[in-house]
Amino acid sequence: MLSKGQKINERYEIVKSIGEGGMANVYLAEDSILDRKVAIKVLRGDLSADDKFIRRFEREAQSVSNLSHQNIVEVYDVGVEDGEHYIVMEYIEGKTLKQLLKKRESLTLTEVIDIMTQLTDGIAHAHESYIIHRDIKPQNIMIEDNGLIKITDFGIAMALNATQLTQTNSVMGSVHYLPPEQASGKGATIKSDIYSLGILMYELLTGNVPFKGDNAVEIALKHMKDKIPSIRKQNPAIPQSVENILLKAAAKNPRNRYDSAREMYEDFLHCLDEEHANDKKIFFEYPENDLDETAPIEKVKKTTKKEIEKPITEDTEELVTEITTEDSEDYFEEPKKRNTLITILASFFLLLLIAFGIFWIITTREVKDVTVPNVVGLTIDEAIQKLEEAGFTYTTEQKNSDTVGEGLVIKTTPKAGSTRKEGDTITIIESIGGTYHYLENYIGANYTEIKAKLELLGINVIIEKKDIENKDDYKGKENIIIEQKPAFDETKEKELIEKGDTITLYIPNIVDEYPDMVSEGWTLNDTIAFAKKYKLNLTVYDMNKNLIPDTEYNNLSDIKVIYQQRSAGDTIIEGIGFYIQINTQYTNTDVNQEETSE
Repeated sequence: MLSKGQKINERYEIVKSIGEGGMANVYLAEDSILDRKVAIKVLRGDLSADDKFIRRFEREAQSVSNLSHQNIVEVYDVGVEDGEHYIVMEYIEGKTLKQLLKKRESLTLTEVIDIMTQLTDGIAHAHESYIIHRDIKPQNIMIEDNGLIKITDFGIAMALNATQLTQTNSVMGSVHYLPPEQASGKGATIKSDIYSLGILMYELLTGNVPFKGDNAVEIALKHMKDKIPSIRKQNPAIPQSVENILLKAAAKNPRNRYDSAREMYEDFLHCLDEEHANDKKIFFEYPENDLDETAPIEKVKKTTKKEIEKPITEDTEELVTEITTEDSEDYFEEPKKRNTLITILASFFLLLLIAFGIFWIITTREVKDVTVPNVVGLTIDEAIQKLEEAGFTYTTEQKNSDTVGEGLVIKTTPKAGSTRKEGDTITIIESIGGTYHYLENYIGANYTEIKAKLELLGINVIIEKKDIENKDDYKGKENIIIEQKPAFDETKEKELIEKGDTITLYIPNIVDEYPDMVSEGWTLNDTIAFAKKYKLNLTVYDMNKNLIPDTEYNNLSDIKVIYQQRSAGDTIIEGIGFYIQINTQYTNTDVNQEETSE
């Protein structure tokens, strides 16, 4: 552990510890040369003693230092001092997405789309620079108070992945976002990052990861086998266009995923546009249980006769140079030519035998007749299961239906009761609901989600604030709908709503706003009391913008305010800075000279 005041590289002075983890300790430090705050990650534990990891970490960190993007934490420096390896990076005043989720549980649709748009833009920039993150998770993503997203830990993530470290906290923290191909032992590609982005998107929308288990192996198996739960079944207000992005990103078969993070980014930019209001659920071209072989073909080294062939991954390439010429010659002696000819002939006859066997099976196998089961009214998943149990394969189509509920089966082609051969393909027609919509009870729902849902249907939505008696009862519920017009009456017949109709949603008016201090004749004394009430960091200037020290406030208490930084009607946020100008001229030469020099 580093202590306050300690200097690294005679440049970075430690201010305080700001985080500890299984991989590194994080410190806030001052860069004495560039006079700025920086964050320093000091590697800990077995990492600092692993030479191979250190070499890769330094190489990857240097690569990341060349990235320049507003959504990627900038790396300034990498080095080692007294046996401790460190990385110096941009200091972010904010919290991780994991911390935000713990506080909020889940985020609104508009917040998620904004975050994912920034994330995919940053990851796309990295991919275009031939850099894969390999460990995208909310713990590695910072969010500033202004909503700006910053992706961290590129170098550490890549180096950890390469050395296949097994620290429990690292594995359990990352396995929730682990792509199926990596869970099955294949290498990471840009599509691996895209899968992790999809899982992260699911967590932001629902507050939970899609696959849970008692251990890392159980969770990894679920990534490989289990279907991701539908977010629209959990929250019908989420548009199909948004769920389609998630489904395409988190497809188990990499061939069904986005080809690039940039393509995913473009979909986020337009997913709430009116043209996507009636998007149908996406269906994949390739089977989800047929994982694409996306990993590069492994090289193989041969040593002596007594050694077993071992696969050489990217991390063990250095060992190839240790194989001597003598070893190779001992293994491939003169008999190699004769053995090669025998191998070729044996392989030829084996392939011929296999081909004959396959032909015999195909031509002699008796395919039995099977009756198509009735799956009308079942969910799409239930229908698929029933057809597969009967021995059929399937495809799906979607159609509107005013009589069959959304997500249920309208019919099959061929129809139920007809006879087909086992293995034939049955088309399932899924209902996407009728072409009309009914007024619902929106009270208690989040207005941003309801607004997005209604506007996708072409409904005009007006949001108005309504005064309430007890504001304290609504703290933390500023976005909740408390009234709607037209009102919903469950005792009456359902009311149709159509494109062009207008609905007004009322939310509680509990936000305090800045007054118009200038026109209302506020004095400095009034403003000081106001700043104390809302815990604002007040700064006072004279009419010529000279700073007035707080020691002079009592002498100027009755002087009028002539300018306020925050406009009248702006929302008051506790703890932020706020400055005013008052109608006087302050001539403290020492203070003014100090301000000028700064």
